[in-house]
Amino acid sequence: MAATTDNEGNAQHAWDLMKKITFAMLATRDGEKIRSRPMAAYVRPEEGAIYFLTDVRRHKDEEIAQDHHVNLGFANASAQKYVSVTGYAAISNDRAKIKELFGTEAKAWWDSPDDPNIRVLKVTPEEAEYWDSPGTLVSYAKMMVAAATGGRPDLGENAKVAI
Repeated sequence: MAATTDNEGNAQHAWDLMKKITFAMLATRDGEKIRSRPMAAYVRPEEGAIYFLTDVRRHKDEEIAQDHHVNLGFANASAQKYVSVTGYAAISNDRAKIKELFGTEAKAWWDSPDDPNIRVLKVTPEEAEYWDSPGTLVSYAKMMVAAATGGRPDLGENAKVAI
């Protein structure tokens, strides 16, 4: 993968990839262990934040209260597009934000945005790294050509950016 250096453009590209992928693995610390779980992401680059709806009765809220450092892993394996985000998480009971974010994904877990157990988990990203490949078939073809010719395949873009 070719590394790129345009931080502003790369940061926007990372935000765009996250918006397209929509689901993330949220990793938190549980003492000495790291725990991950899939969550529906509400990506808001204009706010510099990624939001999730969470349930106050779940362990992740306690884990974030102990250590607010988190990692988000966004992946679309079939398209070979990935984003890893490090940042800080905070949990709030912002009822207006809950109503704003409440949609189809949330209805799988709660009956309405008025459920008193719903909380907003806001992640403020500090840094992101993305890998954006042209897709599985093209990548495999480039790898085969590189293996046959002794070269290195260009499998797309990779950038580490402050966001």
